[in-house]
Amino acid sequence: MAIIWRHSALAHRHAAIGGELEDWNGMGTAWFYDHTPERAKADYEAIRTKAGLMDVSGLKKVHLVGPDAAYVIDRVTTRNVEKIAVGRSTYASILNSDGKFIDDCIIYHLAVNTWMVVHGTGTGMEQLTSVAAAKNVAVIMDDDLHDMSLQGPLAVDFLAKHIDGIRDLAYFGILHTKLFGKSVMISRTGYTGERGYEIFVGAKDAVHVWDNILSDGESIGIRPCQFSTLDMLRIESYLLFYPGDNSETFPFDDEPCGDTIWELGLEFTVSPGKEGFIGAENHYAAQGKERFKIYGVQLSDSMAQMEMHARVMAGGKDVGVITYGLSSELNGYSVAIARLDPSAAKAGTKLTVVQPDGTELAATAEEMPFYDKEKVIRAAKG
Repeated sequence: MAIIWRHSALAHRHAAIGGELEDWNGMGTAWFYDHTPERAKADYEAIRTKAGLMDVSGLKKVHLVGPDAAYVIDRVTTRNVEKIAVGRSTYASILNSDGKFIDDCIIYHLAVNTWMVVHGTGTGMEQLTSVAAAKNVAVIMDDDLHDMSLQGPLAVDFLAKHIDGIRDLAYFGILHTKLFGKSVMISRTGYTGERGYEIFVGAKDAVHVWDNILSDGESIGIRPCQFSTLDMLRIESYLLFYPGDNSETFPFDDEPCGDTIWELGLEFTVSPGKEGFIGAENHYAAQGKERFKIYGVQLSDSMAQMEMHARVMAGGKDVGVITYGLSSELNGYSVAIARLDPSAAKAGTKLTVVQPDGTELAATAEEMPFYDKEKVIRAAKG
């Protein structure tokens, strides 16, 4: 039984529109406002064509303050922290001593000797705390700071009515400002593959900002979106979810859980030439020894949705498993993230997806992302 020990100030707003608060990362989260396919489709299409607002406060916000803050983050994460300027953020991986992926995060450089690391359901907090021991740094988990995500093509137009200079905020940039009279930090980040923004605000002001975004944005189609919408968006945008796409959910037959970032396709999160981070030697030694590859699968002539745990066959051989699938009428395809044998993880490989009920679907292996292949939407300027 999940224990909900963290609280969102927006919980009553979710409940008022049917939100079922279920555990995510220790916080009651509105996974669904209702369970109908119509709701899921409407929320997904709102973010792809207009904009949607989600409460993602279940992410863990960890402040590191002090002269050794940069050292601690540099040791724990795969990024070269010295390259992150004040007012910028970056995406990073966190590994264990075996060089296996245990969490991902965004590193925010807020001011001199002042940083914030935002991570999901892995053990990032534990790694940071362990390395910080006996160092001149304070490590503070902040559940007062709420995080709401405004994502979609109209997000920037909406914010531009209220915030000067928002159009100039670069991808992964940070802006401290006011929104509806309340102090906020806005970052040009998200988990949707769209141009989007995360709005960080204190608990006492969270409801005020949430309500005003929805009321002022209603006329252009901004709507509250259930948390499960993120799964639909991330699948076609090649954004992984820990542990949903990992061996913790899809265990190996004959060895312990733990995936390398070569297998996950996250090797880009290692700054060129960086050494000294936890697991570095084992990470580099694992290159070329991939047991599987995270790769895309697209159905050839069907819009059926590929189901979690569906098996993937090639030439009569079992070559992998579907982690999450999406059937999108908007984009006219049925696609999925899969864990494939490296021999099958090549664009154009003919595959058969065998659903849990035995239905067989013709498919091909395809490179990801499926949506916005060149990633120009999320990083657009102006």
